[in-house]
Amino acid sequence: MNNSIDEKILGMLDEANFLTLGTSVGGNSSSANVFFAHDGFDIYFFTFNPTRKAEQIRVNPRVQCVVRPDGTEGIKELQIEGRAMQVKDPEEVEKAYKMVLEVTEAFKTYMEDEFLKKNKVIGYYKIKPTNIKYVDFYAENQFEWREFPENQESLAGSIIKGALRKVGLYLRAVRAPFFTATIAPVTLGAAVAYYNFGAFHWNLFWWTLLGAILAHAGTNSANDYSDHVTRNDESNKLFSPFNGGSRMIQAGLMSPSKVFILAVVMFAGAIAIGLNLNALLHGAPLAVSPLLWFGITGVALGIFYTGAPFRLSYHGFGDIAVFLGFGPVMALGSHYVQKQALMPAAEWNFLPVLVASIPVAIMVAMILFINGFQDFSADRAVGKRTWIVRSAEGGDVANYNKPFAIYKAALYLTFLSILGLGVAGAVNADFSTPWVLIAMLPFLLARKAMKMGGDWLQRWAEEDADRQKLPYELLMVNVSTIGTHFSVGILLVLGYWLGTVL
Repeated sequence: MNNSIDEKILGMLDEANFLTLGTSVGGNSSSANVFFAHDGFDIYFFTFNPTRKAEQIRVNPRVQCVVRPDGTEGIKELQIEGRAMQVKDPEEVEKAYKMVLEVTEAFKTYMEDEFLKKNKVIGYYKIKPTNIKYVDFYAENQFEWREFPENQESLAGSIIKGALRKVGLYLRAVRAPFFTATIAPVTLGAAVAYYNFGAFHWNLFWWTLLGAILAHAGTNSANDYSDHVTRNDESNKLFSPFNGGSRMIQAGLMSPSKVFILAVVMFAGAIAIGLNLNALLHGAPLAVSPLLWFGITGVALGIFYTGAPFRLSYHGFGDIAVFLGFGPVMALGSHYVQKQALMPAAEWNFLPVLVASIPVAIMVAMILFINGFQDFSADRAVGKRTWIVRSAEGGDVANYNKPFAIYKAALYLTFLSILGLGVAGAVNADFSTPWVLIAMLPFLLARKAMKMGGDWLQRWAEEDADRQKLPYELLMVNVSTIGTHFSVGILLVLGYWLGTVL
């Protein structure tokens, strides 16, 4: 160990209280000045977890810093390369909290805000240096280095973790957790086909599901690109895991052009699978068939949901587009593939699957609808005339009474349609099966969502309501709506399966 260089580095760290931090992901570089404290050579700082630097650190922990004390004449600074990570250990979090407060109390209010802590909005980060360059142009030896091999990541670890982070990056870009909105209708369509025909073509089912998921991924990516172009996502200060897009562009994780290319690639994959299925079932990729029209409709709805020139969601047609695309279009397409593979000569009776898709279609539209509560201000600011904006505006504060009444009515309609489907199955076994009534069970979850939403609405209407924080308290209603949608879909699938085997 070179004590002389160590003393110089630690001395400069003692003199300074802020540094310039550089982060980068995929060629998108960022820099920010942050207050810091240090424990030996380890550097701690506070920031908000949704910030660009924090988002980039989670994907690429390699950072560069410059420390230059105030009042330093000439060029005298530390140039630091290292790995940054969020501090998770409670004891170390408390240690970082105290250390940062000793440097500055500028963020004390946020650091001690229980709401921000509960919702994981704030965080403490540690930089472990791998190389520190001590620069002093007035010294005889202008550049000195101190390396920290113990902080270096192993080659294998770097490769494996880098690959996992890249996979995670693309899963976030396409918003993979929301693929349940595709899995439900595609599986339902195939389940109704199994009930109708008593057989199942697994290979074509998996291809159908993959094609639909790729179309969904393309829709999400195209939505992110289009909402960036209109500055909708940039205007959204109340984004969450359920609204405001993937934030890939805003967080500096992907450039707009890469998001656009990702959308094109996903749609291209979906189109290729669709045309191949059409060729297998009808002899030619472009053979005129219901499957071809379902594919064209689905892709068009995905592109023009927010894409120019139609921008359906900007003119109040977004909920209808989602209702159709993630309901009847996917369910009918999946059912048709099974029918054509198993009974190509038979006339296609699409009415049973069309009716079966209605509950899932209503619920997926309600996912979008309830998420729009948090998007209200940003949507109104850029002229995005969603039904939430249309029905809630009229004053300085959004009035969510009408939108919430629509939401509740739609939930009741969902379960009334399931009840009707079950009754129809008791009367006519060719149309449906009474076993679908098990899909009534998620009504308990829907009731909970309505209760939580009603309580939230009362708090929102209070004169002293904190309307910057309240939108985040609606997140459990978002979660419950997603859970209701998926559980309804899966239980309908189970109902048709039971109706086949029992």
